[in-house]
Amino acid sequence: MALDGVTIACLVKELNEKITGERISKIAQPEKDELLITVKKREGAERLLISASPSLPLACLTDENKPGPAVAPNFCMLLRKHISGGRIISVTQPGLERVIDLTVEHYNDLGDLCRKHLIVELMGKHSNIIFVDDKNMILDGIRHVGANTSSVREVLPGREYFIPRTIDKRDPLSSDREEFEGLVFSKGAPLSRAIYSSYTGISPVMAEELLYRAGIDSGADPAELTEDMKFHLFNTFSHVMDDVRSGVFAPCIIRDGNGGFVEFSAIPLHIYDDMEIVEEPGISKVLISYYAGRASASRIKQKSTDLRKITGTLLDRERKKYALQLKQLADTRDRDKFRVYGELINTYGYGLPEGAKELIADNYYTGEKVRIPLDENKSARENSAAYFNKYNKKKRTFDALSELIKSTEDEIRHLESISNSLELAVDEEDLADIRRELSDFGYIRKKSGEKGKNRVSKSKPYHFISSEGFDIFVGKNNYQNDELTFKFASGSDWWFHAKEMPGSHVILKCKNGEVTDRAMEEAAALAAFYSGGRGSSKVEIDYSLKKNIKKPGGAKPGFVVYYTNYSMTVAPDISSVELCSEE
Repeated sequence: MALDGVTIACLVKELNEKITGERISKIAQPEKDELLITVKKREGAERLLISASPSLPLACLTDENKPGPAVAPNFCMLLRKHISGGRIISVTQPGLERVIDLTVEHYNDLGDLCRKHLIVELMGKHSNIIFVDDKNMILDGIRHVGANTSSVREVLPGREYFIPRTIDKRDPLSSDREEFEGLVFSKGAPLSRAIYSSYTGISPVMAEELLYRAGIDSGADPAELTEDMKFHLFNTFSHVMDDVRSGVFAPCIIRDGNGGFVEFSAIPLHIYDDMEIVEEPGISKVLISYYAGRASASRIKQKSTDLRKITGTLLDRERKKYALQLKQLADTRDRDKFRVYGELINTYGYGLPEGAKELIADNYYTGEKVRIPLDENKSARENSAAYFNKYNKKKRTFDALSELIKSTEDEIRHLESISNSLELAVDEEDLADIRRELSDFGYIRKKSGEKGKNRVSKSKPYHFISSEGFDIFVGKNNYQNDELTFKFASGSDWWFHAKEMPGSHVILKCKNGEVTDRAMEEAAALAAFYSGGRGSSKVEIDYSLKKNIKKPGGAKPGFVVYYTNYSMTVAPDISSVELCSEE
């Protein structure tokens, strides 16, 4: 979810409760577009992190103390000069704008009591932190914006501060029914877009939530709504705005069945009632957890860029090779024709006149007459030998290509499984396992001093608990898949895998030799979710007792064979199982 006006309102409430009336003791600028303000309190200290990063604008209270550079930047020095030791007397938000105004009271050089404003604008790529005096004049900004950059507003010392309004949006906190209906129902756009494009501080997700609470389809045409539906939608909108005005918030994070971060919100989002909703005591906790989780996933993806590129390049090469081999194999399909030609010439060619250009003979395999082209400069025996030579050459090519194609198919299957493992990696230990597999099989060069295939992995498989309390384990990579299936699972446990596609081995542990149908379905759903078919509505899953799963000698990691199995088709929905923390 965007850091919208409702979330900012919740944050402003929290900051008023935690830091209003307290004095600023330290100001640091750890990054070029980031401030860390420490506020001293009787019971300890609070740290306010403010980031104007275009990619991640953020403001929240944090426990982390980030050191600043040895030489403080000019903006930081200016803040220290004016408001270090000052008292925060209010934290406000104009309307439902994505703007926070921290008013600080301090003494100037002459000993007079003054007020300054530290204004935080959290507006995506236009985010900024602006220092303003009591006459609303800009003293400085953490990011300077000149006329050559923006035609709307300059952020430079000496310019007047104002909130830029490039789009005519209204304040939802002061809207009445007449204005609401005039704005939303007259736009001729889908209702969701009509709401968030009419009011400031309302994100698309919030607009969807309002419509969901009102029981109206977000894509509905306003002209199709009855008067009762319109009235109900306005009432829903008003109730939410009343909660915002009154400071009634319920900060939470929405997670998927894998524990991944889906959304965050300052109010309950009923559109995600089928997912895990984690409530937090404050919006700062929500923002830190959400962005830390997203940052971790982004960091792992960034760290795996080289592995993804290598795997993708190898896959492209093998697939091109495979297509060429299939084309060459198709050229050998007529090989038996040349053998038959050679036989028929040997059988019927004794009476051929010298210089004959063809032989018409009965094909004793099919009972049909066949016309066989001949080289007029060769005898019947020589023509027969030439056809047998063609047959033998194509047969040798067919036999060799059949082996090569099988080998190429194995390579493609192996690389696809590694590519799938990269999608499942959640930490550097997972990436280390994948890197080791790539080096073990010669795809990349081993690092000096790196141990071989017997190195013990620190990465652990996923451990889920089914809705009925059964333990289910999911391998994140091929080495884990082998470990789970052949060292961890017992013969009476159940093994699951997506049919004919890359995916994780899933082990359902039995309780006293028994499992339930629901546990089987949930294990199959995990196998579908952690496979190449994750984005499909349905995935076919093979499952069998572990004792039926065998590994051929010399097979690549993760590759198994089985001849006794069952199948089921399931949706890759794992919302009913619970992910345990790694042990």
